[in-house]
Amino acid sequence: MLSRLFVLLVIVLVFFGVDYYVYQAFRSLPDPWRRPVQVISMGLSVGSVGALLMFFLVPGMQGATMRNFMATLIFTNLLVKLFAGIFVFMDDIVRLGRWVIGKFGSADANTTPSPGEPITRSDFLLKAAAVAGAVPLLGVGYGILIGAHDYRIRRITLRLPNLPRAFDGMRIAQLSDIHSGSFFNKRAVTGGVDLLLREKPDVVFFTGDLVNNTASEVADYVPVFSKLKAPLGVFSTLGNHDYGDYVAWESALAKKQNLRDLMQAHRLMGWDLLMDENRRLAVDGEHIALIGVQNWGRRFSQHGDLAKAYQGTEDAPVKLLLSHDPSHWDAQVRPQFPDIDAAFAGHTHGAQFGVEIGGVKWSPVKYAYKQWAGLYQEPNAAGKTQYLYVNRGFGYIGFPGRVGMPPEITIFELKR
Repeated sequence: MLSRLFVLLVIVLVFFGVDYYVYQAFRSLPDPWRRPVQVISMGLSVGSVGALLMFFLVPGMQGATMRNFMATLIFTNLLVKLFAGIFVFMDDIVRLGRWVIGKFGSADANTTPSPGEPITRSDFLLKAAAVAGAVPLLGVGYGILIGAHDYRIRRITLRLPNLPRAFDGMRIAQLSDIHSGSFFNKRAVTGGVDLLLREKPDVVFFTGDLVNNTASEVADYVPVFSKLKAPLGVFSTLGNHDYGDYVAWESALAKKQNLRDLMQAHRLMGWDLLMDENRRLAVDGEHIALIGVQNWGRRFSQHGDLAKAYQGTEDAPVKLLLSHDPSHWDAQVRPQFPDIDAAFAGHTHGAQFGVEIGGVKWSPVKYAYKQWAGLYQEPNAAGKTQYLYVNRGFGYIGFPGRVGMPPEITIFELKR
């Protein structure tokens, strides 16, 4: 307990030190900047310290959504003070330089504007500090209030040479990474489901991470996601968060029961959960294979058994794979199963932050995952093209929002 309090004290002192440094600089801002900037700065500081006290003194008493918002408040305060502090520090360097020149040189060290100069250099840097601090604040606010539920339809055409004629033009809808434990706006989530239904897909795929940690998180959203229906069915698989691996369970039995409860939630919603299994999709006497594997990733849990899931699909002209983690594609799918035509994944969320403008596509998650968002294709040894699509996710975790990487509903059209 004493060590916990010591860590808390050190963190709070650092917070106060950085805040005091920036806050004191803001006192030098000219009107009408001074008062609103000081109020916002102090509000962030007080809220962050309060959140820290809650985290350390009453851990576990807040729900997952509240913890996410408290962590976001702390992180936002740090970003604001960091961005602003860079310019404040530059102003202090300028002031120090002026003092040194004035002390030991003959140059005029006052801060009075020169003819033609609208403001002093110091005033400019302090205003720049306030503007720089506003950038992360506005970005986080936008990400939570708008970006979190700004659902976008992305349309992809998959051309598969062996596709049976009966499936030419078939429409697939993909959702991934719902993370129901993070939701704070049920009406907006329902709107996202309705948006998908208006596309009238022939089949729906869900590629894992229904919850953050426990099956109970999805209870309030079972009626919402039960609305998902399609003529050929709704098929799902598990992601790394669905196994309860990030919870300190009271016993192994409790953890197993949680997984059973989660599987039951899939059944209650009418989803066909594929646990290292496969299904045949049949249309007009023709068929293709759908393979669903449990989570398998290079960085996270490896529950899946692709060989088991694949067994029995050897004769299918087209094979589609649901596998949550895109790192599975290069690790096992392409080297061992060259006849799997297309894999559907999620997991990365596009980091919930990035830039996609014109030909520019960037997110910090690209440094962790080779395939992190969108469509990828590679030829196998026989010259056949294999596809991987990485969905950017429907929900969010940690930061309760998205900036530049909106939540995604993907609509595929299969073509011969």
